[in-house]
Amino acid sequence: MTLRVGIGGPVGSGKTALTLLLCRTLRERYDIAVVTNGIYTEEDAQFLVRNQALGPERIIGVETGGCPHTAIREDASINLEAVARLSRRFPALDVIFIETGGDNLAATFSPELAPLVGASLEVMERDAKKMHGERPFVFTNLKTGLGLDAVILFVETQGMLRTG
Repeated sequence: MTLRVGIGGPVGSGKTALTLLLCRTLRERYDIAVVTNGIYTEEDAQFLVRNQALGPERIIGVETGGCPHTAIREDASINLEAVARLSRRFPALDVIFIETGGDNLAATFSPELAPLVGASLEVMERDAKKMHGERPFVFTNLKTGLGLDAVILFVETQGMLRTG
């Protein structure tokens, strides 16, 4: 069974950068695909393709038409369809990374606003525990590398992946 790993966080928090780094780090060892979520565009998917995270046939950008969290939390059917399409295309997939979009700020978001978004790690941790219960989650900081090893360890051990 293919391991599905969700990557979430507020606008500008580095979700796409983490997805890119995970693909680059793990693509030689595992069969990987990615689903990204955005309100109006497939910008994150296009970024991953431009930066050669994986072959373009392994990356699907989902346009949610509304808050991307809805396509993750309330009605995941659009993401499940993308996962099913990738699974049919690549029957031996080990991992599918599913990157949620930011919140509604994304419609007008500028990277220069990242320090001003005001995201609280305490609130994010509380919400993650509430939504995920006992399931694992990890905070990462790609500028310092904090948490990256924990994510890779999760993908490799919790997913019980075969080595390629």
